[in-house]
Amino acid sequence: MTDVPAGRTRPNPWGGLLLRALFVVALPALLVGLWWLASDGSTNVYWPPLRTILRTFPDVWTRARLRADLVPSLLRLLAGYASAATVGIALGTLIGSYRKVRAVCEPVLEFLRAVPPPVLVPVIMLFAGIGDSMKIVVIASGCVWPILLNTIEGVRAVDSVMSETARSYGITGPARIRSVVLPSASPQIFAGLRQALSIGIILMVISEMFAASNGLGFTIVQFQRGFAIPDMWTGILVLGLLGFLLSAVFQVVERRVLGWYHGLRDSSRRSP
Repeated sequence: MTDVPAGRTRPNPWGGLLLRALFVVALPALLVGLWWLASDGSTNVYWPPLRTILRTFPDVWTRARLRADLVPSLLRLLAGYASAATVGIALGTLIGSYRKVRAVCEPVLEFLRAVPPPVLVPVIMLFAGIGDSMKIVVIASGCVWPILLNTIEGVRAVDSVMSETARSYGITGPARIRSVVLPSASPQIFAGLRQALSIGIILMVISEMFAASNGLGFTIVQFQRGFAIPDMWTGILVLGLLGFLLSAVFQVVERRVLGWYHGLRDSSRRSP
């Protein structure tokens, strides 16, 4: 056990965790409280009180409905997100590594990224049909851009000294990409992956509003068309909870993969 210098107290890790948990919970709790007060006593059919929505929640989202609607949505989201991550990182590494390839591809990329993915849904339906393939392609077509562009910028920003050192030691080709390029660009890549996650959830809902028979987007629209307004609001709450849980899982993965990067950044902040 290390000694603590005189006049200094040992830092309490539990205090830091409790403070961080308080910051995470404080704002959502405040917003829920404001929602409860603002909707309390509401007689508007489209704006039911929050207590009515929460009372309806367990009756609507049973285990069977979660298995029938939430699980298919989550599988489509993961498939589209994984496809976008694979394509975006691979193409981004290629384009970012070679200046001539980047010069040729940049005009096309700027044109395609300006097209909103929801606009492409009817076109994608013509080629991919109305099944799960269409929904996965829609999700992937929107998620790929932040991953691709951030990967390009991360690869371009690789330290030239590191690249020359690797070349002088004979580290070239796939070994250079694996040992130098991807680790150096990984903070930027994860920034793109974080942006793509929120885009993927939005496109998951939009894609399920077109010719779907299950999923969160389909179910919410069915509730709205049947004027089951409290049930519709419970679906919106499920989407919010899903986004929060996926974001929390992503932060855990990011902290584990980029532990070296966060450690360097924290040490630089503590240094005088």
